[in-house]
Amino acid sequence: MNPSAPALPRLRTLASFLAPHRRAMFLGLALGLAANAAGLATPMVTKWVLDTLGTGESMARPIGVLLVLVVVGAAITLCQWRLLGTLAEHIVLDARAAIVRRYLRARVGDLQRRPAGELVTRATADTQLLREASGSIVGLVNAGIALIGTLVLMGVLDLFLLGYTVVAVLVVAAVMGALMPRIATAQAAAQESMGTLGGALEGALRAIRTVKASRAQAWLTERIVADARQAAAHSVRAARVTASVWTIAWTGIQLAVIAILAIGAWRAQRDLLEISSLIAFLLYAFQLMGPITELTQNTTALQAGIAAAGRIREIENIATEPTGPVPSPGRPVPATDPEQPVLVFRGVTARYGPDAPAAVRDIDLVVPRRGHTAIVGPSGAGKTTLFSLVLRFLEPERGQLLLDGRPYAAWGHDEVRARLAYVEQETPVVPGTIRDNLRFTHPDATEEEIRAVLRAVRLDDKIDSLPEGLDTSLSSTEVSGGQRQRIALARAMLRTPEVLLLDEATAQVDGLTEAALQECVRQRAAAGAVLTIAHRLSTVLDADRIVVLEDGRIRAQGSHAELLAGDELYRRLVAALRIAAEAQPAPTR
Repeated sequence: MNPSAPALPRLRTLASFLAPHRRAMFLGLALGLAANAAGLATPMVTKWVLDTLGTGESMARPIGVLLVLVVVGAAITLCQWRLLGTLAEHIVLDARAAIVRRYLRARVGDLQRRPAGELVTRATADTQLLREASGSIVGLVNAGIALIGTLVLMGVLDLFLLGYTVVAVLVVAAVMGALMPRIATAQAAAQESMGTLGGALEGALRAIRTVKASRAQAWLTERIVADARQAAAHSVRAARVTASVWTIAWTGIQLAVIAILAIGAWRAQRDLLEISSLIAFLLYAFQLMGPITELTQNTTALQAGIAAAGRIREIENIATEPTGPVPSPGRPVPATDPEQPVLVFRGVTARYGPDAPAAVRDIDLVVPRRGHTAIVGPSGAGKTTLFSLVLRFLEPERGQLLLDGRPYAAWGHDEVRARLAYVEQETPVVPGTIRDNLRFTHPDATEEEIRAVLRAVRLDDKIDSLPEGLDTSLSSTEVSGGQRQRIALARAMLRTPEVLLLDEATAQVDGLTEAALQECVRQRAAAGAVLTIAHRLSTVLDADRIVVLEDGRIRAQGSHAELLAGDELYRRLVAALRIAAEAQPAPTR
């Protein structure tokens, strides 16, 4: 959110995060007002003590009242701090939960257009700033009332001295008001730089093997450190402006106290002011430092919170997938015709943005309910786009997809994905143990089901040999890349999906294991549909039908023998795959 935008809309953005907790905020405000009342009464009771000292009466009552005010004020302040501290954590929790839900409901393309590190910063650093800002509004109200109350009671004691005090306060307020917009600008720029830094560092750590193998540590370090320097420069600028505000506030109050002391002493010498009233007035003058300090602190926190709230609200610009019925084990699946194709593309054209070229054009494709269909083509031909369309990561611009004879529009996103299973080529694993990953789609999977799919991918012996077995963390170095790939394949094969989507799921395994996995795929293809993006010759040879893509269009389709005889591009692709297969080094275990 632009820091130069009008203040009121930006404040409303922050208020939208605080609104669900308004009852707790009002209670905190009430406690703060009660604590202010005790604090404001203390100088007057002190004057009472001094006046009693001059009359020779008993000091027990005024001193007792003074002690009660101190104890009660401390107890109320403690309750308020605890309440506002708990409130702040709840506001941060709500904001983080909303961001996480937004991320996981977002359209894949919209989410991937933003650096992952920046998205993480929104959920961590920016929400942290809401903690301070959440109490700043209550603090501003309490401090403002305390300031007004202090000035009123100072006027009760001596209007002449109050005039000097008001002039000093107005001068300090004018200077602070002039500097506050600079704090907002600096805070917003610092947070923007932190997001850039987080994105660059996250990308570097993700590709650390490539970074080291390319000997790119030095220049990449310098680039990331340059981002850090920029973030530091914005933060230093914000710190300097904040320091200026603090210095002006404290210096102005101290000068005002000195002037009050001098003028008050002159008036007391001429019997225009009682000594007890001067002392009480000075106590109020010192108390002014409290509300002004709180106003300064809370205004600074409010500026940072407004900037953070605006950046968090920007997350709402990420488009989300439409909500639909969530499939459940007890929900009946619509009856299907066994002879009907499971997936159909009818004249589908799709692109990744309004101004982007079409990634696929006029795709007409039928995926039978049983059998293995392989998709081949040069880089950029649209293979991954077809998978994105099937998984509803991308919606067609023209044409339609049908699942079991019904248009995709008649299915919810989760309903479609409940019929599919997907294994990426990079086979990312989710944080947690091997058991957690295997049960990721089906948390209620039994031990027998898990053991069955591990045997199918020839991983049962390896898992049994690990000290912690299925409870081994996948961050452990004892689990290789090839084994992670097989774990992902086992997860996809659990509960036998209707359509199994494989982006060359055997790319990192040895020949013997690949043969076993291909047998699993053949068995799966005999009972359901298997759709693969082929990067290996063995996958092409094993497929029942092969679809050749070129420049986003289907160029040809048929069996291996038919395409080898009738399509030049396919012959070149097979030749390239054969050369790659002959030159391929031994894969990971």
